[in-house]
Amino acid sequence: MPRLTKSQDSKTTESLTGQLLIAMPGMEDPRFQRTVIYVCAHNEDGAMGLVVNRLFGSITFEDLLEQLDMDIPQPTHNLPVHYGGPVESGRGFVLHSTDYVRDGTLVVNDDVALTATIDILRAISEDRGPRRNLLLLGYAGWGPGQLDAEFQANGWLNVPCDEKLLFDTDLDAKWERAIGKLGVSVSMLSGEAGHA
Repeated sequence: MPRLTKSQDSKTTESLTGQLLIAMPGMEDPRFQRTVIYVCAHNEDGAMGLVVNRLFGSITFEDLLEQLDMDIPQPTHNLPVHYGGPVESGRGFVLHSTDYVRDGTLVVNDDVALTATIDILRAISEDRGPRRNLLLLGYAGWGPGQLDAEFQANGWLNVPCDEKLLFDTDLDAKWERAIGKLGVSVSMLSGEAGHA
C-alpha cells in the first residue's frame, strides 16, 4: 500500500487523489466489475482507493463492534459495512466528511477524510462522529505505475468526486450516476475504446 500522505504531482502522470474511478463496462476482473472507487492516495509509490458502491456481505456495524470487543450498549446507528476492496479485507476504514478530524485522520481534500482507528467507530456509535461516512473493510491497491497502465488499457474512467454521489446510499445506481457525470450513457462506452 502506498504511503497515505498528501500526494505530490508526479512528472509522468497527474494525481487522481480525491477522484472517482469508474470501472469500464468491459472490466474483466470480477472484483471490480461495475465499481466506483474513491482514490485516497495516488503518487509515485502507487495508489490506494476504496470501493464505494458494494456491501461487504451480511456483516453489520453491530457485528463489527462485537468482533472488536467494543463495549457499546446500543449503537445509535446501524451502518452498512461496505466492501472497500480485495486487499486486507479484515482491515477497516471510515471514509468521511471533514467535520471529524483526529490524530490518525488523513485529510484527502477539503470535503473528504479517511480514518482507520477504533475511536471513530466509537464516535459514530455514540452519535459524535462525522456528519457523513462510509464504513469499509479492505481496500484496492496498485503498485507504482500499475493504475496508470490500467488506464492506458481502458480499464478505468475518472471523474471529479462530489460528496452527494460519494455518500449516497443508493449503491446500485452509483456506477451509472458516476458515468453520467461524464455526460455519456453506459451504452456509449466500450471496453475497446482507444484500441486500433
